[in-house]
Amino acid sequence: MSKYLFVALSFIFLLPVSAQDIKLNAPNKNGGKPLMEALSKRKSIRDFKKEKDLPISVLSDLMWAANGFNREDKRTSPTANNRQEIDVYVTLKEGVYFYDAKNQLLKLIKSGDHRKSAGTQDFVATASLNLIYVADMNKASSREYAYTDCGFIAQNVYLFAASEGLGAVVRGSFNKDSLAELLNLPSHQEVLLTQSVGYPN
Repeated sequence: MSKYLFVALSFIFLLPVSAQDIKLNAPNKNGGKPLMEALSKRKSIRDFKKEKDLPISVLSDLMWAANGFNREDKRTSPTANNRQEIDVYVTLKEGVYFYDAKNQLLKLIKSGDHRKSAGTQDFVATASLNLIYVADMNKASSREYAYTDCGFIAQNVYLFAASEGLGAVVRGSFNKDSLAELLNLPSHQEVLLTQSVGYPN
């Protein structure tokens, strides 16, 4: 092997592995606790185990439970007039992603750990992930309905978390402008709510 080829290969292997799209598993629709048990365990958790990632199977089921497609053109969360105006973004240690529900895929928006940008509380930066709920106001039946529809998704996440032994908390304490900039949102899209998810201490 020539020394030039050796140097080139060495350089390639030393490059950091960059974040990329994450192909999610098909959801396990037969898992979880019975509904009444999940409801009895639902609560807000703000004390998470630091830097503990969700396995891909759990992450996949979480995203589908939040706002995946459970029929050809309908989702696990209802929306007024079926406008489906809410998009879900997620901040992981590896990057910021858009949830492409049709393809059960997390599309990379920005690489790097931006979890702390999702809120003002200390635990936001070290929770497994933060969900960011964004409404397309051009699609929404009204602003009021957009907030209502967002609430349905957040409750789905709460119930999934309770069923899976995870912790979750909805948060209104975040900088809306900085999040819009992070996600590169156009003016007709608005961040409505955030929600942290992770393993409780």
